[in-house]
Amino acid sequence: MAIIRWDPFRDLMTLREKMNRLFEEAFITRGEEKELVSGTWTPSIDIYETENALILSAEVPGIEEDNIEIKIEDSTLTLRGERKFEKDTKEENYHRIERAYGSFQRSFTLPNYIDQDKIKAEHENGILKITMPKKKELKPRQIKVLKTSKPKK
Repeated sequence: MAIIRWDPFRDLMTLREKMNRLFEEAFITRGEEKELVSGTWTPSIDIYETENALILSAEVPGIEEDNIEIKIEDSTLTLRGERKFEKDTKEENYHRIERAYGSFQRSFTLPNYIDQDKIKAEHENGILKITMPKKKELKPRQIKVLKTSKPKK
């Protein structure tokens, strides 16, 4: 087995070539017209818990409420939507397109303590907030320890 000297610049050039190829594949040439191909992207999501609910917060900038679908089936919450490429500017006038467009879908298994009938969703400033309240009977509760008195002899 031959020993090969590691050249980090060769690895960087390979990575650069792969990234260029990936970017070029995002465009299809049909005759003289170039069209942006819709790809898939996934919005960034935070999930956190409060005393009364589980909160899912998703970044969905540029997506109207009508283009977002939230579905619950078999204790699975599915978030689906699409960010469409805006045709206001001719594609040949673009110098760079870095934002991702296309449809997305994310699914999450809901814990058994979520009251699925009371789930609410809000959309404001590009943030989708899904509030999933906990069932009342499963909320943690504090039990007070009582002091018992010993019988006197």
